[in-house]
Amino acid sequence: MDDKTKILKLKVEENEVAILQRKDMFTVSLDTILLVNFIKIKNQTKTLIDFGTNNAAIPILLAKKYPIEIIGVEIQKEAVELAIKNVALNSLTNQIVIYHDDIKIYAQEKANKNQKVDIIVCNPPFFPVLQKTNLKLDPLKIAARHEIYIDLNTIISSAAKLLKDKGKLFMIYNIERLDELLLALKQYQFAVKRMQVVYPKIDKKANLVLIEAVFKTNVGMIVEPPLICHNQDNTYNSEIAKWYNRNNIK
Repeated sequence: MDDKTKILKLKVEENEVAILQRKDMFTVSLDTILLVNFIKIKNQTKTLIDFGTNNAAIPILLAKKYPIEIIGVEIQKEAVELAIKNVALNSLTNQIVIYHDDIKIYAQEKANKNQKVDIIVCNPPFFPVLQKTNLKLDPLKIAARHEIYIDLNTIISSAAKLLKDKGKLFMIYNIERLDELLLALKQYQFAVKRMQVVYPKIDKKANLVLIEAVFKTNVGMIVEPPLICHNQDNTYNSEIAKWYNRNNIK
């Protein structure tokens, strides 16, 4: 293992995993954990796709909870290599498959063969390409946080091609762009069925939103109670702490 790579050991509820991650790439954050715990999967679900899987943290955490087929699609070669290692490290090669592909191309090819799935999940880039923060990040981190390889419209349109009728799309997103997200979902025939707003602290503005949208179904939405992540002393609140234990080791 080189100096750039560390193992992150996570315990989410009773499920323990180990994730190899590089300092110069996307690393597992609270966003990942919030999305995984927001996702609800029914027994009849057969196949789930993670758009922009990066190091495969989301597929691995979900695979520990649900006995379903999971596909991770990732465009960055370095991330794909790490994802494949992580799947093997957690002994999940019989359950998770990683594809090195552009999401837009992958979705179109599968749609042409009428290969539909039950669920798509995505922790997408939150920021437009032209923000000044681009210049301060490592190139591989830029691609994970900013819309270089994929944008919101492509994510939603690709999900619409791949999902069965009444299939589900789960996302976490920057709440400042909630209006864009809702417009894109409506454009591609999704109805938001469940939403949860995330606050960093009780006295701070909301910064994230969790969405469960269903393809080609009737309207009718549940708004979950707000999720407040941190206490005033910066520790995780009891609900988050129950989900999220982390320990970095070299």
